Amino acid sequence: MSELHPWVAAAATGVLPDWAVARKKRRAHMGRVATLLREWGEVRGDDPWEIERWSAAGYLHDVLRDADPGDLRAGLSKPLDHLPDEVIHGPAAADRLRLAGVEDEPLLTAIAFHSLGSPDFDDIGKALYVADFLEPGRKLQPKWRARQRVEMPAGLDSVAQAIVGRRVQFLIKKRRFVPPQTLGLWNVLAKGRE
Repeated sequence: MSELHPWVAAAATGVLPDWAVARKKRRAHMGRVATLLREWGEVRGDDPWEIERWSAAGYLHDVLRDADPGDLRAGLSKPLDHLPDEVIHGPAAADRLRLAGVEDEPLLTAIAFHSLGSPDFDDIGKALYVADFLEPGRKLQPKWRARQRVEMPAGLDSVAQAIVGRRVQFLIKKRRFVPPQTLGLWNVLAKGRE
């Protein structure tokens, strides 16, 4: 266990970096995600440091969601032109945090790929992916989402797999591209259940 970077420690309490671009409605969503993550960490019996990391992930995942995608691409240290505009905010936020000295790679991976999923997720990545999808402010399929929240955090892998499955099915039904990161997360979760 190491000390949390000051920006991560501040975010755990809801204080965002001064470069945040998130409107009031977005900030409310971030707060609901952070609350779920904090509650799940407490139920798991995680140590306070881990709970703070999880809460910070909830606040930081959408810290640039309302920024212009073109501006975000221009400011990245690595080109990510292959990613669509609607998901570039995650990698951009992780990039800014990394450049500021945040060295917590699992946290950065969680933030970068919270919209897509990643086969490189550990528990914080999976939990952020799940909380972002299940937070109670989401209006689509509220009963299904509520049932999935009841399964958390003990059913983290099975709930994550259910969400990835829904996302993949939706993309296939719409005849849209399924990102390799999403399929990679599915495969890791499916292999774990064999």
